[in-house]
Amino acid sequence: MEENIELEVGTRVEHDRYGEGFVCKNSLTGYEIIFERGGKLSFGKANILKDMKVLEKVEDNEPKLSLDEVTAVLTDILERYAGLSEDVEIADKWVGGTLILKPGNSSQPKEIPIDIFFHKIVMLRDKLRVLEQSVNSHKSLSEQDKVNIQKYITAVYGSLTTFNVLFKDKNAYFVGAGKKDD
Repeated sequence: MEENIELEVGTRVEHDRYGEGFVCKNSLTGYEIIFERGGKLSFGKANILKDMKVLEKVEDNEPKLSLDEVTAVLTDILERYAGLSEDVEIADKWVGGTLILKPGNSSQPKEIPIDIFFHKIVMLRDKLRVLEQSVNSHKSLSEQDKVNIQKYITAVYGSLTTFNVLFKDKNAYFVGAGKKDD
């Protein structure tokens, strides 16, 4: 790397050991760089000159992403591909309630706090969403296979609509094939 070069945030670099990365912080004494193989590492400005190769330099006058913009993009990615769920609330009338499972014979009924049951329903819904996204973004499945699997996922959503009574917000409801509000 050439002497006296100043790397702006966003500059793409390559390191022999850590692979490609980008500058995420430029301070008075050094840089923080996020690498694909090494994670976030700090380098002093003197050391970086001998360890890095600049792949794509960002000029100071180029527009930069704000922290809010980066956060929005990462949140979107996590929600889409990692199953990050939004905060879903139970309907007010069920708060503090109990679900009682009473067997048909004379054995002891099982009591479950509704908030625990509700949490399990929300986890099931979130896992279905992740499955749906994984199917839709799968590279090896044909479009016809994706459509066929999606039909089953939609049928499962439809089977779970009974539990919609537990949700405070209608936007969190399970929706089957015949109930979509467009």
